[in-house]
Amino acid sequence: MINGRTQRRGNRRNADINMTNLMDVMMVLLVVFMVAAPLMTSGIQLNLPKVGGGTLDGKETSINISVDKDGFYYIGQSRIEPDAVVDKIKAIKGENQDITITISGDETSSYGSVIGLMALLKDAGFSKVGLKTEARKDKK
Repeated sequence: MINGRTQRRGNRRNADINMTNLMDVMMVLLVVFMVAAPLMTSGIQLNLPKVGGGTLDGKETSINISVDKDGFYYIGQSRIEPDAVVDKIKAIKGENQDITITISGDETSSYGSVIGLMALLKDAGFSKVGLKTEARKDKK
């Protein structure tokens, strides 16, 4: 008996939080995301033209259409025929009218391929169409 109370050893609760298990789980998640992040990039490899200008503020959501050096159209890594581009974009866009369309044209692709795609989209009624470029590194 201590301080007027009897103490039972088997009836005590452990109120400590074991941080080791939590840290182990967090480290595993960190490694998984570090390995998976580079694999989440979608699309085909393009050499975008280097131009000046600012970047988007990141609040926009957009559908990216790529035009490779041979003039073929891609959404993600799927090749799309020119006559099916508009239907595919309409299906992806659905009811969300705030989605913009971004065209990523390879710098060696023909001008006609990129402008032809823009004309297709304009004729279909899409008004929010932009061109994706990379920032030019100034040589000073």
